[in-house]
Amino acid sequence: MPHDLIETLLFEDRIPGGGMGSWKLRRHHTLRITALEDGANVGLMAYNADAPLDRLNLPDTLKAQYTAKLTRGHVLMSDMGHALLSITADSVGWHDPLGGHGHTALVRKKYGEASYQQHRNDWYRNAHDNFLIELGKHGLGKRDLVANANFFSRLDVDEAGLMSFHAGNSKAGDTVDLRAEMNVLVVLNTCQHPLDPNPAYAPKPIKLAVLKTPPPGADDHCRNLRAENQRSFILTERLFAGL
Repeated sequence: MPHDLIETLLFEDRIPGGGMGSWKLRRHHTLRITALEDGANVGLMAYNADAPLDRLNLPDTLKAQYTAKLTRGHVLMSDMGHALLSITADSVGWHDPLGGHGHTALVRKKYGEASYQQHRNDWYRNAHDNFLIELGKHGLGKRDLVANANFFSRLDVDEAGLMSFHAGNSKAGDTVDLRAEMNVLVVLNTCQHPLDPNPAYAPKPIKLAVLKTPPPGADDHCRNLRAENQRSFILTERLFAGL
């Protein structure tokens, strides 16, 4: 969605590097994520807030849209083919849907260990535990973990299928807009990408803004990017029509 359309800012927040957050994003509201430093990474999972068993399905999302990256026009689809979030604006051009997220052993191996008891708020966090903490706030747990997208990060894949981290993919000030097509539980964290080769623990902060934005029209770019997107929107609209 171009930023010149009518929008109303509802609130802003800041999440530090290594932090986490979750909330229910109402239908046709937009989450704007802004990188505050170069090299940010935002791991994100999404669920139908009204029926959380219907949740983000990245394999279906990618197959339906013939892509191995996420950018403007793409729709994050659920297990049941519903449209969860549409990427309506994007200053980066490439976000990673393949790399997953790190866990305790990975962080300890790459960066060493810094416990809360010794380092307080500067302790080393990991994305897996952050996701579980946020899911627990909504009555969800390990069995509800899904493959996550990594916004602001990029992976390159060579002819042998080996993935490598693409350094310098995002800069301070880059933004991505995610419009909710249904009431969506958004769960995110700002830990480093698991394939980030930086040997230092250095997760980056982000700014979040939630805006009230117009619903998509018949000519909406995300809706019309592919025929599969149109079907996903129709399924979602039928759901809200009670059909």
